[in-house]
Amino acid sequence: MTTRPAVVLTPCPDGPILVRGDVEIRDAAGRAVPRRRATVALCRCGASGIKPFCDGSHKAIGFRTDDEVPRPPEPVPGGDPR
Repeated sequence: MTTRPAVVLTPCPDGPILVRGDVEIRDAAGRAVPRRRATVALCRCGASGIKPFCDGSHKAIGFRTDDEVPRPPEPVPGGDPR
């Protein structure tokens, strides 16, 4: 049987990061930010009027992300994972 991760982050091309799962989001002061849905979209363009959530502003400002998805480094046998 395969277990599913408790939290899944999905970066959308030229858009927000979708957050699915049991996660608490906090503001800069450490206060919990209420979630109204099981899946939320977090702004990464910086232009949202409802930060930390996405309001679609990335479309209006022409926000673009890199085409390539960063990959974690390959583990080195017997080496430090950092």
